[in-house]
Amino acid sequence: MDVNKLQWDLTADQVRTRTDALIHRTLQVYDSVGTLDIGEVTYENSLKVLANVENEYVVEQRNLIFLRYVSQHEDVRAASTEADKKLSEFDVDMSMRSDVFQRLVALQERINPKALKPEAKRYMERLLKLGQRNGLHLPNKIQSELKDTKKQISELCIEFMKNLNEDTTILLFTRDELGMSHGGLPEDFLGDLEKTDDDKYKLTLKYPHYMLTIKECYIPETRRKMETAFYSRCKDANTRILEKLIPLRAKAAELLGFCSHADFVLEMNMAKKKENVAKFLDQLYQKLKPLGEEERSFILDLKRKECAERGFKYDSMINAWDMYYYMTQTEKIKYSVNHNYLKEFFPVEVVTTILMDIYQDLLGLSFTQLKHAQTWHNDVTVYSVQDSLTGNVLGQFYLDLYPRDGKYGHAACFDLQPGCLLPDGKRQIVVSALVTNFTKPTKNVPSLLQHAEVAIFFHEFGHIIHQICTQADFVMFSGGNVETDFLEAPSQMLENWVWEKEPLKRMSRHYKNGSSIPDDLLEKLVQSRLANIGLINLRRIVFSKLDQSFHTKSFANTAEEYAQLCEDILGIPASPGSNMPATFEHLVDVYDGQYYGYLYSEVFSKDMFHSLFKNNHLMDPEVGTKYRNCILKPGATLDGMDMLKNLLGREPNQNAFLLSKGLVVEQEEGFPAENPKF
Repeated sequence: MDVNKLQWDLTADQVRTRTDALIHRTLQVYDSVGTLDIGEVTYENSLKVLANVENEYVVEQRNLIFLRYVSQHEDVRAASTEADKKLSEFDVDMSMRSDVFQRLVALQERINPKALKPEAKRYMERLLKLGQRNGLHLPNKIQSELKDTKKQISELCIEFMKNLNEDTTILLFTRDELGMSHGGLPEDFLGDLEKTDDDKYKLTLKYPHYMLTIKECYIPETRRKMETAFYSRCKDANTRILEKLIPLRAKAAELLGFCSHADFVLEMNMAKKKENVAKFLDQLYQKLKPLGEEERSFILDLKRKECAERGFKYDSMINAWDMYYYMTQTEKIKYSVNHNYLKEFFPVEVVTTILMDIYQDLLGLSFTQLKHAQTWHNDVTVYSVQDSLTGNVLGQFYLDLYPRDGKYGHAACFDLQPGCLLPDGKRQIVVSALVTNFTKPTKNVPSLLQHAEVAIFFHEFGHIIHQICTQADFVMFSGGNVETDFLEAPSQMLENWVWEKEPLKRMSRHYKNGSSIPDDLLEKLVQSRLANIGLINLRRIVFSKLDQSFHTKSFANTAEEYAQLCEDILGIPASPGSNMPATFEHLVDVYDGQYYGYLYSEVFSKDMFHSLFKNNHLMDPEVGTKYRNCILKPGATLDGMDMLKNLLGREPNQNAFLLSKGLVVEQEEGFPAENPKF
C-alpha cells in the first residue's frame, strides 16, 4: 500500500508538541523492555519491540528535523532546530540504556541463533555491538561521563549546521567589478540579480553565485572577495564550535578505549584502521603529485600571460581565488569546452526527464509525478516509484532544486521514511528528498545546468535510488546505512553516465532550438574528464587528510592546519583571513573521520562501472538488474565487500580507478579491505 506518513504543513507549535509526544511514546517502549524479567526475555518482547519502535521513531524524527533544512518559515526552522537538539539528546539517552542492553545480552545467551532469520540475527548482533560502542559494558561512572560528552557533541554539531544554513551574507559589486565591460559573467546571470539603489549587484554565497563568479569572473579582486567571504561564513562561531568538538570527540573515544576518534569510527568501516586510511591517501598523493605539478605550472603560465594582456599585477603565484578560474580557462584552451555555452544544452527539465528515463530503463523502475501531493514549498515536485515488472510501489521522492533563504545550501539526499517491514508484515515504502541549489529559471531563460551540476544531479539521485531499491526488513539496514566508506560507491558509479556519449546526447537539448550537443563538442566534453584531475583530487586529499588530522588527536588549530595542508599537498595557499574548516559541514554531519570515504568508495564505483557497464552494456537492463539485486537491494543486510564480490565474482581492484585519474596501472593488484595498495 502506498503510504507516505510525512507531514509538511506543521506549525512551530506542532513541531514542539509532536517532538515531546514522540519522546514520551518511545521512552515508554524502552522502559517496557528495560524492566523485563531477565529470565523472560524473548525475541518477540525485546528485539522485535525495539525494531518496531525504531521505525516509528525514525520516520517522525526525520519529519520533524528535516524542516530545519527546507521550511520557508523561520519560526518553523527554529522549532525544528530545537527539536533536533532535544531528539539528539534523547537519542543519546536511549543509546545509553544499560538495562535494555542487559536484556539483549540475555537474549543472545538464551536464543538459538538458527531460530532467527539471518537479518534478525544481524540486527541482534549490531545492537549488541552498538551497545559496546556506547560503553554499556563499562562502569556507571564512565557511562555517565560518556553520555554527557556525547550530548555536548550533538548540540555543537546542530549549532554548526544551523549557522551555515541561516547565513545570509550579501556581497555588492558594480558591473565593471564583475567584468561585464570585457566579457566576464554571463548576461543571463546578471539579469536575475537584485540591485541596490546605486546600481550595484547583490551576490549571495549560495553555490550558483559563488561557483560561477570564481570560475568565470576575470577580475582577480572580485574573485578574492568572493572566495574569502565564502570560506569566512560563520568563521568565528563555527571555528569555536569545531575547536570544542575535536577534544570532545577525542575524549569520548578515549573513554571507550580507542586511541582516537578516527580509530573509533573506522572500526565499523571497510578501511578498519587509520593506518590503512593514511596509507591509501599517501600512496594516492604520490601518484597524483606529478600531475598536480604539471597542472600548476600550466595555469601559472596562463595567469602570467593573462595578467600581461589585461594589465593586472602578476604575483608569481596561484592564489586560492585563482584556482577554479584558471582551471576553467584550462578546459577552454586544452579541450575547447566553454561551460557557459555548454549549459545552454542542459535545461533542468530536460536533464530531469532523461535522468529518470535512464534510471527507469536500466534498473527496471517506473516513475510517476504526483500532481497534488503535499510539499513544503511550491517549487517542490513529488514522484512515485514502482517496480516495472511487478507494479509494486517501492517509494516516493521529492525534488527541491532551487536556492532560497534559510534552505540547506549544498546538494544532498535526505532519507525521510526508510523502507522496512511493518509489524503486520507489510512493507513500508521509502520516501526520500533530493535537495539542491541549481540556478533559478528567469522569465526568459529556464534553469540551465553546468555539466558539473548534471553530474551532481546524477550522483545525488543515485542515493535516492539506493534507498528506494533496498528491500531490508529492519530500518537499521535500509538504504544508505552501509559502511560510510562504501556509501558513495553506488552514487559515484551512476555518475559515469554523464561522461558517456549516448546518454549525454539524450540528455542535451538546447533551450532555444532543441538541438543536441554537436558531435565535436560532445567529443571534447568527454575528453575533458581528465582536465585538472591532479589538482581536483589533490584537493580532495587535502580535505581527507585534514579530517583525519583533526580526528586523530585532541586539539587542532583548524585554520592553521588547513593552510599548511594546502601548501604541502595542493601547492596553493588558503585565502588569508578565512577558515575553510568552519564551513566544512562534512566534519559535523556523518563524515567526521571518514571524509576519505569519497575517494575510497570511488575505487569500488569505477571497478563496478568498467567491469559491468562500460563496454556495450551502458543501458543493458540485464546488467542493471544484476547491479540492482547485488548492490542496491541488500541495503546494509550484507557487508560492502560481500556485495562487491557477489556482483563482480572476484575481489575488487583499483585498476579502473587509477586509469580514471589518468594514472598508469603497472600491474594487476587486488584491493583487500584492510590494506588497499597503490
